[in-house]
Amino acid sequence: MTFLLLGVNHKTAPVEVRERLAIPESRLAEATRRLVQHPGIDEGMVLSTCNRVEILVASANGAGDLRGFLREYFATDITPYESHLYEHREKEAVRHLFRVAASLDSMVVGEPQILGQVKEAYATARAVGAVRSHLDALLTRAFAVAKRVRTETAVGSSAVSVASAAVDLAKKIFGTLEGKSVYLVGAGKMSELAARHLMAQGASAIFVANRTHERALALAGRFGGQAILFEQLYDTCDRADIVITSTGAPHALFRREHGELFLQRRRNRPMFFIDIAVPRDVDPEMNKLDGIFVYDIDDLQAVVAGHVADRRREAERAEAIVTQEVERFLARLEAQSVVPTIVSLQGQLEAIRQAELERVRGRLGRLTPEQEQAVEALSRGIVNKILHAPITTLKTTAGQPEATTVIEVIRRLFNLGDDKKAGS
Repeated sequence: MTFLLLGVNHKTAPVEVRERLAIPESRLAEATRRLVQHPGIDEGMVLSTCNRVEILVASANGAGDLRGFLREYFATDITPYESHLYEHREKEAVRHLFRVAASLDSMVVGEPQILGQVKEAYATARAVGAVRSHLDALLTRAFAVAKRVRTETAVGSSAVSVASAAVDLAKKIFGTLEGKSVYLVGAGKMSELAARHLMAQGASAIFVANRTHERALALAGRFGGQAILFEQLYDTCDRADIVITSTGAPHALFRREHGELFLQRRRNRPMFFIDIAVPRDVDPEMNKLDGIFVYDIDDLQAVVAGHVADRRREAERAEAIVTQEVERFLARLEAQSVVPTIVSLQGQLEAIRQAELERVRGRLGRLTPEQEQAVEALSRGIVNKILHAPITTLKTTAGQPEATTVIEVIRRLFNLGDDKKAGS
């Protein structure tokens, strides 16, 4: 079984590219089902966040066409995005997944949200039957590696999130958030994190709008804010100095004409939009209006750069843990490839031993318990000596280029049958 990974992230692609390939949470299950129906793909998972879109699969023949899946799913030519895509196979795919889960590949190194997002993608894939034995083992190990990194290093200490970085940016813009009113568009986890940081910085009022009004009520209630019906978004948004938007909308919610209307109502008092959604909720054209300032997810990179420097030493320790865990996982995987043949070989020789004992038992006459024990020990000793060389050879060649050939030769020599799963 071969692990393959294809994706884009904040390092390889600007937000305008990532939003073209983003898959909203509401369509993730359907996308995952279609992924494993694609030729050459046996198991699969789709991870889509504001900073990355990645497809991870297990392929029996190693020929899963992930680019073909993207072309089919988005019904578009992906050639314009080719320079932004990265692809990993086998060891490098395992390493990349471990680094992502451990938050070493995040915009904010050490932020805890990505592990939860990977777990959610895993749960979705399992629910639709797309993750089974091979990816299940890989992802379970990735979660254990992330826990070890967080336990054994300080890479996540005082960790900031994208949401907190957004609040830091707002603070730099205004100098202080004391007395400022804030509008949260979207009531998901990112918005809740932003609300916590905003209240800590002295924001005076929080408005929350969400398509599901019950969620807006719940979030506003936790922070003493006011829930707004989503249908009233454009009628009320001008009340806020700062708008933090994070929805799963497929198209921009705020366009230039909305910005012009807000400025007119606010008598040209400035508004700041911090757009942490992918696809973006705010049309970049709004940034051309005097008095409207728009910052998207990529603009936050400058805010978090200092945090990355602070964690460099701890990140190096975390990277060493990941390297060690990759080697352990692959060694365990390689050893497992010869297990079916070893089990078959042991079973075959044990069956021969038992058959031969039954065949000669009548000629041996009545044996005492001591004699029975001696015959049993003698026959088992012979079988174990015969097994020693082939089993040792199988174990020492596991993971080596010649492993498949050795497995095939031993199965033929001992007439173990055609077990196609033996080398998978």
